[in-house]
Amino acid sequence: MRLIKQSIKLSLSALAIASALSLTGCAVTVKNAPETVVETGSFSLPQYQTVSLSNGLKVNLMVQKEVPLITLSAVVRAGAVNDTTSGLASITAQSLMLGAGGQSKAKIEQTLDFMGASLNTAADQEGSYIDASFMTKDIDKVLPIFSHVVMVPDFDSTEFAKLQQREIVGLSQQKESPRAVIGRYFNKLVFGDHPYANPSSGNSESIATLTIEQLRAFHKGYYQPSNMTISVVGDFDPQQMQAKLEQAFGYWQNTEEVVQANLSQGLPEMSQSKVLLVDKSDAIETTFVIGGMGISYDNPDYVGLTVVNTILGGRFTSWLNDELRVNAGLTYGARSGFVPYSKAGVFQISTFTKAETTKEAIDLALKTYARLWQTGIDQATLDSAKAYVKGQFPPKFETASQLAGLMSDMYLYGFDDNFINQFQAKVDGLTLEETQRLVKQYFPQQHLQYVLIGNASKIADIAKQYGEVTQVDIKDSGFGQ
Repeated sequence: MRLIKQSIKLSLSALAIASALSLTGCAVTVKNAPETVVETGSFSLPQYQTVSLSNGLKVNLMVQKEVPLITLSAVVRAGAVNDTTSGLASITAQSLMLGAGGQSKAKIEQTLDFMGASLNTAADQEGSYIDASFMTKDIDKVLPIFSHVVMVPDFDSTEFAKLQQREIVGLSQQKESPRAVIGRYFNKLVFGDHPYANPSSGNSESIATLTIEQLRAFHKGYYQPSNMTISVVGDFDPQQMQAKLEQAFGYWQNTEEVVQANLSQGLPEMSQSKVLLVDKSDAIETTFVIGGMGISYDNPDYVGLTVVNTILGGRFTSWLNDELRVNAGLTYGARSGFVPYSKAGVFQISTFTKAETTKEAIDLALKTYARLWQTGIDQATLDSAKAYVKGQFPPKFETASQLAGLMSDMYLYGFDDNFINQFQAKVDGLTLEETQRLVKQYFPQQHLQYVLIGNASKIADIAKQYGEVTQVDIKDSGFGQ
């Protein structure tokens, strides 16, 4: 999920784009931003067009003429939730770069490097991504490489074996940093057997079992025109760009019906507090997360919750950071936040502290969290948070790559232009009464879930005070049982 992982950013200027496109066999939808912006500091999503190529592939075209650069961003509706072997979506996405269309990995990299262009692939919980950035003048050189990587990857066996070994080693190295992996342990604890519990990274044992045949099957099943969209942002002529995309992708056909899991089914309900204790015997700190179920991206209260969470743990002057870092000196930083997906999400409070102060830090975090219900939010604090959120929002939506990422997330997670266009109005309209409703409705208060990573011999007795404990070793493959 890239919206939280890579905040979507928006330019303040409304940008012009050519009107309807008219190539034969292509349907066009024009999205219009408001022509004028009246309120000081407000903004809206720049104009863009949504085009259907002759094979049904949807393409978003957003023109920005400020600099002679283009970003191409393809997103496939396939991620860790679709894994049949843990890590399959991620390794498939990475393997797209191991050679494509008859060009070797080295040749592709050399060609792109010579132009100063970049091409990257990745996957997360629900999506797989192929992103390219380059000079406008190089479109005819980059687009064929981009299209081949998407449609006809070679999945070179020699290069795959190298990638496989790198990933296995990398997973072990990541576990040396609890903060890098604790989110995966928390997702597993909260979601259990639901697909949202699947770590996009896979684990060392599962990655070792993957085969080229599995990658080809995953690519064939999910990388299809009907299951993806492409966004183009930058300096280009929209009619010419549509023609180039039609030439590059128009012949590509769906090969089979795409099968997606119903992610709305089987979502867990928290009926008791549980603690996952991850033993890292050499740790001198305890890293912990406290939380529970959260919200989906398209939740109508997303904006209001952003403001309330800013007060709790979403900025440096938040309650959590003030209490745990500034006042108590227990940590270098404490945060909270909602991590949304298309059908669900998690809420989490996260920080770290010395092993000796584990209980003190957890209790203070819980006490600070309880202020949402016990004392609530005053008007001055709300006004400050609203101003902060409004000030932070525009800079998160500026570059071509960020705007392309925004449109990819709109496709994956089911929200529309109003997420941007109504954001500041919703911030302005948030009242104290509304904050009380949001706290009561969305912030988990009962049956909290805990993940603690640290030296179990020092903190096991502490862990028992917060719920039923399951203990695993951080060196074990995977992210908890």
